[in-house]
Amino acid sequence: MARIKNIELPNDKHVVIGLTAIYGIGRNLAKKICEAAKIDTTKKCKDLTNEEITALRTEIDKEIVEGDLRREVQMNIKNKMEINSYQGIRHKKGLPVRGQRTSRNARTRKGKGKVVANKKKVGK
Repeated sequence: MARIKNIELPNDKHVVIGLTAIYGIGRNLAKKICEAAKIDTTKKCKDLTNEEITALRTEIDKEIVEGDLRREVQMNIKNKMEINSYQGIRHKKGLPVRGQRTSRNARTRKGKGKVVANKKKVGK
């Protein structure tokens, strides 16, 4: 069982797909890492030898991934909020940051819909 950056790589998947379980590694970067470490991309994670795993670790150590990347992203968001940029204000209010419309969607950022009570109509 391969363990890189405190992440268990899924055994039954190819190495390229398994590496994407690590935060900050996508398909393209995973392919580049495999090429640099001279590992066949179609090989399953459970078939990796110890030498191959150490080669992967050394290649991944060259990239900013997992905790360091998460910390960097959070610091960038915090910085935007402190300088009161447009994106920082949107982060503070819990609204979409990248220009999406909010009149009808944006439930992921805004949360569950708020119920607005309507007046009862007076009988005729």
